[in-house]
Amino acid sequence: MGSIAEPGHALVFGASGINGWAFVNAILNDYPTADSFNRVTAFTNRPLSTEAAQWPQSDKLHLVSGLDLINNSQEELEREFVQRIPQLDKVTAVYFCAYVMDPNAETEIALNIAMLKKTVIAIEKLSSKLQVVAFPTGVKAYGVHLLDQFPFKDNLPLKESHPPIPEPARSLLFYTHQWELMKTLSEGKSWFYCDVRPDIIIGFVPNNSAHNLAQWIALYLSLYREIHGEGAEVVFPGTKSWSILSNDSNQDTIARFAIYASLHPEASAGKSLNCSDHSQPTSWSVKWPILCQYFGLKGVAPTNGAGPDPAAFLREHQDQWVAMEKKYGLQTGHLLGDNISLAHVSYFLMSQFDFDRQVDLTEMHRVWGEATEERNIQEGWFTTFDRFKTAKIIPEF
Repeated sequence: MGSIAEPGHALVFGASGINGWAFVNAILNDYPTADSFNRVTAFTNRPLSTEAAQWPQSDKLHLVSGLDLINNSQEELEREFVQRIPQLDKVTAVYFCAYVMDPNAETEIALNIAMLKKTVIAIEKLSSKLQVVAFPTGVKAYGVHLLDQFPFKDNLPLKESHPPIPEPARSLLFYTHQWELMKTLSEGKSWFYCDVRPDIIIGFVPNNSAHNLAQWIALYLSLYREIHGEGAEVVFPGTKSWSILSNDSNQDTIARFAIYASLHPEASAGKSLNCSDHSQPTSWSVKWPILCQYFGLKGVAPTNGAGPDPAAFLREHQDQWVAMEKKYGLQTGHLLGDNISLAHVSYFLMSQFDFDRQVDLTEMHRVWGEATEERNIQEGWFTTFDRFKTAKIIPEF
């Protein structure tokens, strides 16, 4: 397979989510070149306006909301595609970022695999020009979610050549079933697949997302600044996790690398590739003071125990948050409601990941070649905070 040169039509599923949003944004910003794609169809589950999305205005964009990948049968989904996707026969790339979380692993696997399978079968049938299906997975592939049972604590950095994680964890991870499905569907076909493996994803979402660590931190530090004033000290929420090494994965890095890889099958076909901002890992001890500085605060180390859990702090000060929404004319609905039911997210990601898990980016940089981009802490996080600010989700102090 050689590089893909013909201008394409990209389909992005899950376009209002942290990954899908960035795929659409990158394409509308003419990445990697202005003629890489002449059309992008963005699918969202919840309604989303182009204004709220903050994507650049572009004739390339076709936005489709309310597509049901779960309950539609294969035939119903194909009819929806025909009715709702102009130039369907010219689709060249599928970027599949749709995801449904379920606390039951078997249910989560069944839901997500069914969505992916129906989508790929439909597009393969309806567009003879399909060339690639690409999707983000993550470092759960290395078992980081197993915490104390993380199998590679003594085999770092994490490399794509590491063996699969042991059973039963391997079969309970839906990535395992995604890879097996894509290998089967693409075998002997004219299209290929690839996936990228980020760690914790740093990014903006236009709709509320309780899974988004950057959103939790942005809300927390904004309210902390409002209550305690500029220059206040903010103790890091974790303890042992303060000094662990990991690699941040900004949504722009993930999208741009995945798109580039998808256009270069000679380097990426059938591969799972680590994907992070910088080849040098960092720790919260370096990041936390920088993140707090953005909000005019002083981030400090946990010397007498952990600082407040961000979600707990926000929950305890809901009245002050509502007052701040009114004071600054902010969007509503980012603190109350569904977020409370997922209040463990910020604690889990900032405190329970208390072991080194840095990744090796040799393969990523090999595939990306001269186009390789690296982002430092400010570029990765401040861009995200700026987007939340522009969307009026956090205030401009």
